[in-house]
Amino acid sequence: MFGRDIGIDLGTANVLVYVKGSGIVLNEPSVVALDTTTGKVLAVGEEAFRMVGRTPGNIVALRPMKDGVIANFELTESMLKHFLGKINVKGFFSKPRILICCPTEITSVEQKAIREAAEKSGGKNVYLEEEPKVAAIGAGMDIFQPSGNMVVDIGGGTTDVAVLSMGDIVTASSIKIAGDKFDQDILHYIKREYKLLIGERTSEEIKKQVATVFPGARQEELEIRGRDMVSGLPRTITVKSDEIQDALTESVSYIVQAAKSVLERTPPELSADIIDRGVILTGGGALLHGIDQLLAEELKVPVFIADEPMHCVAKGTGILLENLDKLGRKVRL
Repeated sequence: MFGRDIGIDLGTANVLVYVKGSGIVLNEPSVVALDTTTGKVLAVGEEAFRMVGRTPGNIVALRPMKDGVIANFELTESMLKHFLGKINVKGFFSKPRILICCPTEITSVEQKAIREAAEKSGGKNVYLEEEPKVAAIGAGMDIFQPSGNMVVDIGGGTTDVAVLSMGDIVTASSIKIAGDKFDQDILHYIKREYKLLIGERTSEEIKKQVATVFPGARQEELEIRGRDMVSGLPRTITVKSDEIQDALTESVSYIVQAAKSVLERTPPELSADIIDRGVILTGGGALLHGIDQLLAEELKVPVFIADEPMHCVAKGTGILLENLDKLGRKVRL
């Protein structure tokens, strides 16, 4: 039994693993539960995520990835080892080749950390590829033709915007504002306006159920529970879509600015192609209600959400793995 090629979307919020020949075999939160007294890892992924905000003092549920890069090397290594052990891709005679995605504009030190974590987790040859490029391929865009394609990949920790042509990135921008920042904005808004403390999971629920970023696009209400900051007792309130839109306005404006700055630096011939083809949104943040309408209005070009936006990067790694030998010289080694 020989080791197989695997692609990893090492995200701030979720880790997706693609195995050549099997498709996406794993999709779990990037969370590790740690016993602080012994330093022992207690749970990883889905099991650890269920513990977020619900652990006793000596147990902490941590995210080893922050803003798309490794924040805690040992925990990232433990997490990768756990996931690779779970899907059992090591062969008797060889280790798998691993293709990992990283945000654009990360430093060589951050790249080295990602590569080392993958090698220590059992990878033989580790390839790094830029996330927006892989997301565009996974979304079904033909980026290898001499024509302009634009992708906005809104993940958990970073938003990557890129214009691609001839199989490579022409102009790109990466900002550390994405899904996690939206959760924080909602959490701080509830704290400020209602004097109510809520957890990350509740703010994520609000984002999914009632949030919108386009004026008047959604009229939903949601009852949430938290701890009153004055009395210290549990309390229930109702939040509405329009107030959550206000809470998210500032962060979303940075994403719009990043997209505009990439378009401003794009050669005119490629800009003309983007008017015809439109912009594709990928990543979990593409599911934020109204983001496509807002970008279409601000950029004056059509904006489309990819099919299964959360799976685009993992699917893209799969397509690149199939062509790894042909792409060997292009993939950053």
